Amino acid sequence: MMRYALLLAALALGGCGATGLTPAPGKQLPVAPYGATAKPTPAQLLTPSNQARPDRSDELLTRSQDRRSDEFSLPPQ
Repeated sequence: MMRYALLLAALALGGCGATGLTPAPGKQLPVAPYGATAKPTPAQLLTPSNQARPDRSDELLTRSQDRRSDEFSLPPQ
């Protein structure tokens, strides 16, 4: 019985993401940002910018370099 309840709950929660995102009845999308010519769509609002999710840098170290001294790295007193 418990298995069926868990299966039913999983199916119910899985169906929640199948609907498209639209504003609630009587509500509108946020106003267009300053300087923009059109309002962004819900898909554009949900897509993170490059600043929010930067690309990973896989640049390998090609040559070793000595670090310069850090004058603020002082021993404890």
